[in-house]
Amino acid sequence: MNKLHTYILIVVVLFYSCTSSELVENWKNPDIKTFEAQKVLVIGITPEKNTRQVFEKKLVAELKKNGVDAVKSIDYFENSFTSSPKTEKEMLALESDLIKNGFDAILLSKVLGVEDKVTVVKAYRNLDRTFKSFREDYYNNQEIYYDEDYYEEYKVFHAESSLYCICPDKERELIWKGAIDVTEPENIKKAVGDYVKVLVWALKGQELLIIEEQIHENTNI
Repeated sequence: MNKLHTYILIVVVLFYSCTSSELVENWKNPDIKTFEAQKVLVIGITPEKNTRQVFEKKLVAELKKNGVDAVKSIDYFENSFTSSPKTEKEMLALESDLIKNGFDAILLSKVLGVEDKVTVVKAYRNLDRTFKSFREDYYNNQEIYYDEDYYEEYKVFHAESSLYCICPDKERELIWKGAIDVTEPENIKKAVGDYVKVLVWALKGQELLIIEEQIHENTNI
């Protein structure tokens, strides 16, 4: 092992030793090398409004710190939007509305399952599914908003974040998805902070949304 590989290994070990979250799966569209967005909508699907607020606020702040124009869904959606399930027709209308308002990407995050729970089979129902579009992903997971017992007594959260392109002149598609395990869900603020760190770190590594060269250029202006 050369010095560079040793250094990278040390950095990765140190990174994970101080966080309660870990990237356990990472998939990137092989046809896409880098992806920058003009405007990103950040969505956290959870029945807990306070947790959703904390998560979206933290993630948007980190993205903005890295030069990404990001907006919280909790600010963009009307209060009534998540109060009832949306039809596929309504999801199509939402995508059109987002494009009209300058959005070309959506970063969607949700908790899919947990270890050591009787309902683990139900919780894992979508863990191995790959959704081709934001519309399909949201439509199949929106019930999480209404299940108040979804996170009860969970010890390890199995969460997933997906980045979708909704560019009007391109095929709307999945660009990247990463599965992240959260091992300390009882401490919400710490868990959210660690999750966001891992997510932003993964996006930087894949050159998605956050392009290091662009950050340096903005800093030098």
